[in-house]
Amino acid sequence: MKTLNLYLVRHGQTYYNIFNKLQGWSNSPLTQKGIDGAKEIGKRLAEVPFAGAFCSDTGRALATAKIILDENQVSEIKEPHPAPYFREEFYGYYEGTDINQSWYLAAGPHGLKNLPQIVEKYSFDTAKDFLKEADPFGLAENHEEYWDRIDQGFALIGSDESLHDGDNVLVISHGNTLLSLMDRYAAGQYDLSERPANGSLTKLRLVDGQIEVVSYNE
Repeated sequence: MKTLNLYLVRHGQTYYNIFNKLQGWSNSPLTQKGIDGAKEIGKRLAEVPFAGAFCSDTGRALATAKIILDENQVSEIKEPHPAPYFREEFYGYYEGTDINQSWYLAAGPHGLKNLPQIVEKYSFDTAKDFLKEADPFGLAENHEEYWDRIDQGFALIGSDESLHDGDNVLVISHGNTLLSLMDRYAAGQYDLSERPANGSLTKLRLVDGQIEVVSYNE
């Protein structure tokens, strides 16, 4: 049995975060607050020996990962392993658009007004399906497409032969990905009505490929 301790950090604040826009696979640079926040969580994790580091290949995730690794005092890992598997949900036509307006268009055909109402009545997975239905190009990820990709990311970590039982692994994640993971694996343990903070820490255990939630949004 191999157990890996995953330290999931949401990337630092970006300009799209300030502008209330869906980012998804789009790139928006870190603000100065985002850079400072990444340094702060880097200092919190400075004495954690990481045997591996992974992130999505988006600029905001890469920048956050490099800042955290630069702050680390006890790890030989200095560069993250970027991969598309770790990207945020793909919003298709709605990439870069106003968050509230986008979810209103997705929720409206179902008699609802926003993302919280979709989640309260259904789930985050249903929200993904509704957004894909509303996408005139049909390119946004539904929940099956999303989890197929995300699961490949966890499989990549679990199959890494350089990682051994008990190792700590840094993973730079995204807001809706953290919410989706909690919705799927935390069984109602946490209030998901608010998004996890930029630079917040969520801990998981990956036990022979199976995910266990340890803590959320610290």
